Amino acid sequence: MTQEVRQTVPTGSEPEPQLTGVRNFRDVGGLPTEDGRRVRRGVLFRSGHLAHATAEDAAFLAGLGLHTVFDFRNPDDIALEGPDTALPGTRNLNMPLSDPAEGADFWTTVRNGDLAALRAVLGEGRGAQRMTLAYRKLVLERTAEHGRMLALLSEPDGPAVPALLHCAAGKDRAGTSIAIILLALGVERSAIEADYLESNARHRRYKVVRGDGSTGTAIAPEIRELLDPLFEARVDYLRAAFATIDEQWGSVDRYLTSGLGLTPARRDVLRTHLLDG
Repeated sequence: MTQEVRQTVPTGSEPEPQLTGVRNFRDVGGLPTEDGRRVRRGVLFRSGHLAHATAEDAAFLAGLGLHTVFDFRNPDDIALEGPDTALPGTRNLNMPLSDPAEGADFWTTVRNGDLAALRAVLGEGRGAQRMTLAYRKLVLERTAEHGRMLALLSEPDGPAVPALLHCAAGKDRAGTSIAIILLALGVERSAIEADYLESNARHRRYKVVRGDGSTGTAIAPEIRELLDPLFEARVDYLRAAFATIDEQWGSVDRYLTSGLGLTPARRDVLRTHLLDG
């Protein structure tokens, strides 16, 4: 694995909000584009799920003036954690980016923490292989959903911004979707990777809900080692998504136009909505 990228691209000097029940929240504003512009602050946010948001968390989120919350969780995720906390005046759009029937038994095994079963499904590099394949499939199999996302964000008269994008942990499905938006905006690839890796900060990490409903942190070292490929943001995963774009479409431009239906005109609108300058 070649995870040499470091979090050296700041998203700005504004203090990070201290949210209690929402993990991995951040404003994507401040990231630099290849033409010298930056993503506008206060229009594009990412996080983990909002199901456990406290009243104070909800008040903060409501104060952002969000137009749309994109919830990329599938029904099994929602059944486990619960639906998002409602935010007044905000549209919650559930757009599953994974099939609940695919991997349901796998995630039950993860939550139960049975060592022998985890060795069988995750040992000898199988966990990382599974994640790499998942990122490739997010690109290849979810073009309709990602196309719809970009269409909503690039509406000329009624764009879905400010917008918050999340899945369960805010790392994989949301991370890939944010990366796609940033590619369309022309954000530097190194900046996209650095933002993605911010999900590894301890206070951002997803809390695994065990089969008995507990979220305790006392996990045996071998189990933690087996689970790390699932719950770490690894640059190789994101690069697998980028490589899939290049292999399937030849370039980001062709992926956006032919794969996702984002015309050059709508891409310009997207940039107008989300970039400074």
